[in-house]
Amino acid sequence: MACTDRTNHMLQEKAKRRLEKTTDPLEKLRNVCLSRGANGIVGLGRQFRIIDDDGNKKLCFKEFQKGCRDFGADLTKEEIEEIFHMVDKDGSGTIDFEEFLQALRPAMSKSRQEIVNKAFMKLDKTKDGVIRVDDLKGVYNCKHHPKYINGEKTEDEIFVEFLKTFQPADNADDTVTKEEFFNYYNGVSASIDNDAYFDLMMRTAYNL
Repeated sequence: MACTDRTNHMLQEKAKRRLEKTTDPLEKLRNVCLSRGANGIVGLGRQFRIIDDDGNKKLCFKEFQKGCRDFGADLTKEEIEEIFHMVDKDGSGTIDFEEFLQALRPAMSKSRQEIVNKAFMKLDKTKDGVIRVDDLKGVYNCKHHPKYINGEKTEDEIFVEFLKTFQPADNADDTVTKEEFFNYYNGVSASIDNDAYFDLMMRTAYNL
């Protein structure tokens, strides 16, 4: 259901090529994320959450700069400042990192957003905005998974493995929020030019 290795590789290569050409700081950071694969933007979002000690989902410039540095984004202080001031439209000295991540996501057409939302709603059986292992039962059939067939993993372990594909490898857990799901598919979408192909891929993957 997650993107294939081939699609992920295409996304990474396309982002690396764009990274070499772009001079726009926000576009540069976007492609740094996408060069790490479909879950690159999710990884940056999690980095910001770690820094957000009080949980108010706002970052001052020092916190924002630290998040970019810890993520390994090769940006100058001036470029980070330009991105920060671009997002801090009211000049308050803080940015809402949910709004920032929304600005960072590659543009996704309305039809693509609708099909991604449809997939999320199908998986989120409890309708609480988070996909957990229990949500996948009866929705994601793992009976034909090689690791289930050979007894290497239980059904629940395969569900956890599936959920982790939407998150950075070094900071994954067994839940996926709607934001993480969308961030992931924004990345996948950036590697697919054809709307009809993206729609078919989502419908096939989630039996929509």
